[in-house]
Amino acid sequence: MRIPKGIEGDYLETKENHLFFDIKGFHHPQDRKICFLRFYPDQNGDRIKEGKKYKKIYSLDERYLKIREEYPQYLFFSNELDLELQGVKIRDIKKIYTPRDYYNALIMKKKLVDFELALVQLCELFNKKGKVPENSIGISGSPMVGLNKEKSDLDILIYGTRESLEFQDNLKKIFNVSKSLRTYNMQEYKTHYNWRFGGSSFSLEYFLKSEKRKLHQGKFHGKDLFIRYIKSPEDWKGNYYDYNFKNLGRIEIKAKIVDSTDSIFTPCSYKIKGIEILDKNLIVNNINLKDITEINSFRGRFCEHAKDGEKVLVKGKLEEVIFKSSEKHLRILLTDQTQDIFCVI
Repeated sequence: MRIPKGIEGDYLETKENHLFFDIKGFHHPQDRKICFLRFYPDQNGDRIKEGKKYKKIYSLDERYLKIREEYPQYLFFSNELDLELQGVKIRDIKKIYTPRDYYNALIMKKKLVDFELALVQLCELFNKKGKVPENSIGISGSPMVGLNKEKSDLDILIYGTRESLEFQDNLKKIFNVSKSLRTYNMQEYKTHYNWRFGGSSFSLEYFLKSEKRKLHQGKFHGKDLFIRYIKSPEDWKGNYYDYNFKNLGRIEIKAKIVDSTDSIFTPCSYKIKGIEILDKNLIVNNINLKDITEINSFRGRFCEHAKDGEKVLVKGKLEEVIFKSSEKHLRILLTDQTQDIFCVI
């Protein structure tokens, strides 16, 4: 399986300013990569690379504020996505870092520090017990670009549609047999709730209902572990210019999950059947509930969130999706930490 560079899970470094961005999705304009600022040089930073101090930036709002105020050349408006985005032009990219290259570099390295050893041991566990081929696994996040701290997360990527689904089926067994791998305890779930949904109306009760059964996260040797699944390239439908998205406003509905197969992937997707519109603040009013067929998000917090047959409450951005000027449907996109809601009811 050949995985191109410059996709979800990869990072890039700019020629100027030495900024590091995490790349989002698989479909990009011809002249740039859609990506979001993650690390920037700062004399008060707590991470060091090649003698230069860096800071990590977290929330999407903070990232946009930083870019707007100091690096506006990395902002652009996408007519196709009907959205202002961050992006770096191809000519301004110094280097693209990939999880596959980093993993290969680690397994070839003769002497590993403790953090690197934990990453390699985790991948070996997934290779042996989860039956993941070596060429279908990678390591992303701050270690990949040399900006990690000792307590940084372990970010693992599994590549391939079939490989991901088969590995997900094996995960519960791996948690049961491994002495080094475990799910979160209650205090850790509460910490994640505050981190992921602090300031929102999404209750801890609803959070735990979904969160406690998720398998793509946990602890390995005491470090936070997150797994992202990436579909095979042949399943990346179309290209950037095949799609047109139109922002229709915000909506809240009750719905039934009819297919959650793609809930493990980034981006995650749930096929739904609408039950009732509870609230709407739309640009156009003639919306048919039957036309809303999907919940979608690039945020890992919404992966594995609901299962087939479950009824959910969902609140987010309503978009019209047009593929190749012919296929049309409506989707609810979840992006906002404080406003968006997705819970099993």
